Amino acid sequence: MRCPFCGADDTQVKDSRPTDDRGAIRRRRFCASCAARFTTFERVQLRELTVIKKDGAREPFDREKLARSLYIALRKRPVEGERVERTINSLVRQLESLGESEIPSEAIGSLVMEALSNLDQVAYIRFASVYRDFREAKDFGDFVGQMAADGE
Repeated sequence: MRCPFCGADDTQVKDSRPTDDRGAIRRRRFCASCAARFTTFERVQLRELTVIKKDGAREPFDREKLARSLYIALRKRPVEGERVERTINSLVRQLESLGESEIPSEAIGSLVMEALSNLDQVAYIRFASVYRDFREAKDFGDFVGQMAADGE
């Protein structure tokens, strides 16, 4: 593992342990060159996933991009970080277990919408406003009205 501070290739693992949700291995590392300490996380990846965007472009699936979008939707909401991480891990496992290596971005968005509806209603509406491209306040009203009619 390369040191993020000095770029040296030779770093030592000082401690390894599973994360709380057992979804990754947390490794504390030490760089002999600059004496810096840093943490890395190792996760199991079942398959390489490719996202097919609406315009047909393809890009590698990025777990961090998924996490960022969830954290943005959940900003200033009373949801524990551990619950969010479990949700992210669950979403990634669902995507990997679909059996497809190429996944449309709409499918990912739908899974995120479903997860957020169970996690926090405000975050669900925030995400929906971007995912469904709300243009005006009426779009929010219509969406919330539909949620009420569906009993969510």
